[in-house]
Amino acid sequence: KRSDALQRALAQRSFSIDYQNNCFEKDGQPFQYISGSIHYSRIPRYYWQDRLMKMYMTGLNAIQVYVPWNFHEPVQGVHNFTGDRDLEHFLDLTNQTGLLVILRPGPYICAEWEMGGLPSCKAVGAWFAVLLPKLKPWLYINGGNIITVQVENEYGSYFACDYNYMRHLRTLFRFFLGEDVVLFTTDGNTDKEMTCGTLQGLYATVDFGTDTNITEAFKRQRHFEPMGPLVNSEFYTGWLDHWGDKHAAVDAKAVSKVLGEMLTLGANVNMYMFEGGTNFGYWNGADHDKRFRSVVTSYDYDAPLSEAGDPTEKLLAIRDIIFRDIPAGPVPPATPKFAYGFVTLKKVGNVSEFLKIFSPSGPVKSKDPLTFEEMKQPYGYMLYRTTLPRNLSEPTPLISPLNGVHDRAYVSVNGVYQGFLERDTTLVINVTGNHGDTMDLLLENMGRVNFGSKINDYKGLLSSLNLGKDALTDWKIYSLNIDGAIAEGWPHLQSSKSGPTYRREPSVGPAFYTGTLQPNGLNWDTFLKLHEWTKGQVWINGVNLGRYWPARGPQQTLFVPGPLLSTTLPNTITVLELEQAPPQLRVLFMDRPHLNITANKL
Repeated sequence: KRSDALQRALAQRSFSIDYQNNCFEKDGQPFQYISGSIHYSRIPRYYWQDRLMKMYMTGLNAIQVYVPWNFHEPVQGVHNFTGDRDLEHFLDLTNQTGLLVILRPGPYICAEWEMGGLPSCKAVGAWFAVLLPKLKPWLYINGGNIITVQVENEYGSYFACDYNYMRHLRTLFRFFLGEDVVLFTTDGNTDKEMTCGTLQGLYATVDFGTDTNITEAFKRQRHFEPMGPLVNSEFYTGWLDHWGDKHAAVDAKAVSKVLGEMLTLGANVNMYMFEGGTNFGYWNGADHDKRFRSVVTSYDYDAPLSEAGDPTEKLLAIRDIIFRDIPAGPVPPATPKFAYGFVTLKKVGNVSEFLKIFSPSGPVKSKDPLTFEEMKQPYGYMLYRTTLPRNLSEPTPLISPLNGVHDRAYVSVNGVYQGFLERDTTLVINVTGNHGDTMDLLLENMGRVNFGSKINDYKGLLSSLNLGKDALTDWKIYSLNIDGAIAEGWPHLQSSKSGPTYRREPSVGPAFYTGTLQPNGLNWDTFLKLHEWTKGQVWINGVNLGRYWPARGPQQTLFVPGPLLSTTLPNTITVLELEQAPPQLRVLFMDRPHLNITANKL
C-alpha cells in the first residue's frame, strides 16, 4: 500500500515547459524560479547548510550548481564522492532547506575553475555513466529536487561549434536521465554564441549582466525559442578577479533594479554568483586573451553573500526586491570572525633540500623536459634539474625561446636563487655559475585556462630552454607531492625526531617556513594576511588554503574557515614562499578580508 501511495504522489509531481503560456509548469501550476549559483566545491562541507539557509532566507526558491568533473575524478577511473565532494549530501541538504536545484553537470563548466572542470582525459561517456545514475533519483519528477539539467556550458563560446558533440551529449543525458527531464543550454548574449551553443530538443537560455538591454537580450532568446519561459541562467551579480586586476565590483542598486525588471517580465533568473566561495588548493582557473592570466584564490565575486558567507548590502537590496509584495522574515546572520593576531614563523629550508621527502621514488631522467601531464602530476609544483654545460664567466641569458614555461619557473644554481621566468611576460633572465653546477627550476602550475580556444593548457616545461647559444638537455625531473607530505604532518612531526633544524634568517628563492597558532578555545572564521611576503602557498593543519600573491594583488588575505582550526591543539602553519620572505617572518590573522589592494599593476 505504501508503494501505491508513493506512486500516486510521484504521478502528481511534474516539471515541464508550458509553451502555450510561456512559463515553466510545476505540478500543473505556472512556476517562476528565482535562483542563485553556489558551488559546493568552493565551500567547506561544514558550511553548506548555513549558506543554503541564507539563500532561502533571502527569498530564493532554487539554487544552481556545477559538478566539476576533475573534483570528483582526480585520476582517470578513480571517483570521489565523499566528504567535501559528497554531491548527494549537498542535494539532500538543499532539499531539506526547501530549495529546488538547477544542475549543471558539464562535462565542461568554465566557472573560473581549473581547466573548466575537465580532467586531462576525454572519457565523457564513462564519467556520465558514473555521475548521471547517481543523479536520476534526485530529479524532481522522481521525488527529488532537480528541476532542470544543463547540457554542456556556454558551448557557443568554444571555437569548435560541433553539433555532433552536442547531439552525443543529448543522447547520453536522455539515456541516463530519461525523456521527461527538462534539458537546457546556456549561452552568452550574441548570435554566434547562441547559434553554436543551442540544439533542437534542448531549451535555449541566455546569460547577461546589469550592463545589458534586457529587452534586446530576451529578444535574442526569443529568436531561438519563440515560445516558452524567458530565462537568464547567469545574471552576473559581480565578476572574477585575476592577479593584478582591480577587485571587481558591480553596483548593488544596479543588480536589484535589473533583477526587479526581469522578475516583473515573468522571467526566470539565476544570479551568478550568489555566494562565490574560495578556490582552495590549486583549484583556480585562468584566462588567456592576450596573455595568460591566473584567477585569484578568493572567488568572492562581489556576490550577495561574501566569500565567508556573510550577507552584504547587495543581498539586502535583492531581498527587498524579492519580498517587495510580501512580508519578509529575519535577515540572514553573519558568521562570527576572530582576529587571532600575529604568528612568528621560522625557516625550515629550501625546497631542494627535501626532494627525498616530496619525491621518494626519485627523478625521471629525460633528454628533453617532460610536462606535468607526461609525469602524471596534474597540479602543484615539479622540480627540473640539469647541470651547466660550461663556465659562465659573466651573466648569461637563460631563455625560454618558445614561451614554454607554463607557468612560472624559479631558477637556482647550486642553491643560489637567480630569479624567475614567467609565461608570456618574462622569457629571459641572466644566470651565473660554473661548468657542472646544478641548476634547478621549480615549476609552478598556476591553474589551467578555463575558457576559450586555449583550454588544452599543458603545464611544466613544454620546450627546451637555451643557455646563451646552448640548448639545455639531460634533465632530472622530480614530481613533488608537497601536499601529501604536509597532510601527513611534515615538517612539524619530523621536527621532534631527526627533522629539520629551524633557521631564523629569511631568504630569497623557494623555501618553507613554519609556525604555530596556539589554541584559544575558539575556532571562528579568520583571514590570513601575509604582509610583505611575495608569492606562494599556505597550509593550515595540513589543508591547502590556496595561493597568496600580495605583491601582485588585489587579494591580500586568505579565508581560513573556522572548522579547520583546533580549539585545544596547536594549529600548524606551513608557508611555501617562492620568491622572497620578509625581514620579519610573521603572518597576521585578522577578522576581516582585504581583497581590493592592487600593488604592482602589470
